Amino acid sequence: MQENRKNERFSTSAQVIISDITGTENRLKDINIIGCCVECSKNIDIKPGSQHFIDIRPEKASKIDMFQLSVECKWVRQINNLTLIGFFILASPKGGQFQNYVDYLAYNRNKGVNG
Repeated sequence: MQENRKNERFSTSAQVIISDITGTENRLKDINIIGCCVECSKNIDIKPGSQHFIDIRPEKASKIDMFQLSVECKWVRQINNLTLIGFFILASPKGGQFQNYVDYLAYNRNKGVNG
């Protein structure tokens, strides 16, 4: 299934901690200023419409500290022993770090395409 988005998503491999969910390793697959997709290492029970806080630990190369986002689950897909979760971003208490991270990902993507 191909999704047509108004806002481009940027691929990443940042680590993620989802509030209220333990015992799984989570990876940020992609992100933009309005949403993100998280891949969990096992099947988890999370419901669309539920709100959570996620802590994002960017790649070391970004030199950006961990930051937190307030998110709402929009969709969940179970694939074998993995769970993919689409989140809508409600708020970013440390908005500067979040914006810097999206800018970092955009810059690196453009740098890779053009250079």
